[in-house]
Amino acid sequence: MKLFLAEVLGTFLLVFIGCAAIVTGDLGTALPLGQIGIGLAFGLGLVAAAYAIGPISGAHLNPAVTLGFFLAGRLPAKDVITYWIAQIVGAILATVALWIMVSGKAGDPISNFGATTWDPAKWGTSSVFLTEMIATFTFVLVILASTSAKHMNMLAGLIIGLTLAALHLGFIPVSGNSLNPARSIGPNLFSGSVAIGQLWLYIVAPLVGGAIAGIIAKTGVFEKD
Repeated sequence: MKLFLAEVLGTFLLVFIGCAAIVTGDLGTALPLGQIGIGLAFGLGLVAAAYAIGPISGAHLNPAVTLGFFLAGRLPAKDVITYWIAQIVGAILATVALWIMVSGKAGDPISNFGATTWDPAKWGTSSVFLTEMIATFTFVLVILASTSAKHMNMLAGLIIGLTLAALHLGFIPVSGNSLNPARSIGPNLFSGSVAIGQLWLYIVAPLVGGAIAGIIAKTGVFEKD
């Protein structure tokens, strides 16, 4: 139960803080730093969650990260489903909180709660899939490396958060840079048919990327000699 609640809370913080940066832009109060501001919101939100609940659950906050830890041999199979359900619940609760937050907005209602989508007129499905897969692979690999016995230190949470921010700066224009099925499931379910129709990619591609990172970590490349 402690693991479950920790992952619910941590994922809630990540999705609420990150997606709030997008939603407030839709309210006409766009961040002066634009894409940089959104990237930092997600990155620093992850840092906050990592240090808040990391000692309890490891602060996965992401089904792709959980899959990577499992395949790396660092999480028992019995905990995988618990983590996944908690992460999805946390993301949905965060989106509900955002919906309540903006429900009193005057004028046109908000229809996008930070959903991750792509424009087919600009980017092909294969390009977006590869972007999400490779970026998630990079992200999960950094997490597995920085939290390994060989490299673990008090700065791991900061390193991981800054990596997420950097990936946002590079790939938001292509895919929205989800890298996290739970982060997409919550907002996309509240953001209309296009967001729901594209959701499959934001589930499958990150899981593939996380799985590859976990398999590589399983070789022991990050562990002490």
